[in-house]
Amino acid sequence: MSALVPNRFCCDFELPIRYCKEDSATILKGDAWSERYRLPDLCLLEGKQPFSPVYSSWNEQGLYLAVRVTGKKRPLNCDPKRFWKSDHLRLCVDTRSSRTIRRATKYCQQFYFLPAGGGAKRDRPAGGAHKIQRAREDAPTIPSGRIQIVAKTSKTGYSMTTQIPADCLNGFDPVEHPRIGFYYMLEDKELGQQYLTVGDDLNWYVDPSTWATAELVK
Repeated sequence: MSALVPNRFCCDFELPIRYCKEDSATILKGDAWSERYRLPDLCLLEGKQPFSPVYSSWNEQGLYLAVRVTGKKRPLNCDPKRFWKSDHLRLCVDTRSSRTIRRATKYCQQFYFLPAGGGAKRDRPAGGAHKIQRAREDAPTIPSGRIQIVAKTSKTGYSMTTQIPADCLNGFDPVEHPRIGFYYMLEDKELGQQYLTVGDDLNWYVDPSTWATAELVK
């Protein structure tokens, strides 16, 4: 029997995102990740097992996120035009970490990343930014192609590393505002959902107060 209120909903999580001195090209190759950058598997608090480690880091060039999905038996299902119904990763960031607000501000942004589905042959990674529902004010539009994604696929899964450039993160200022709102949702049509704090039933895609707080530590 599942709990009416998930354990993670009852907690205010704070976690570190560590500085990585490597340049973006090295990080995007996937060579810079270690356990030092792995985010905690908070799903364990509810007896669920993760199907991918999730890594994150930052530097002056931007914010990085990476996953390594294993255990798939079916082909990837990726459609950038309907990314929310695809195998994908989403990231929500609030560069002002306003944990008490229930509707997004211009400092709140949502990004999506797919390991495939892009290009003429639909075999290249794809991604972009998507407006947050019911936001008080939308963040500035990000030009097409600015978000960087590198992915490697296999019959049993994929690895994917992403970069959001610093100038695409509205209000990004690690010195003056090192604490940011932070949330990820990793979704696979075969393996299910793996997320940081709460699931779809608690409206994480609308309500920034359901996100965790991350500190950009150097």
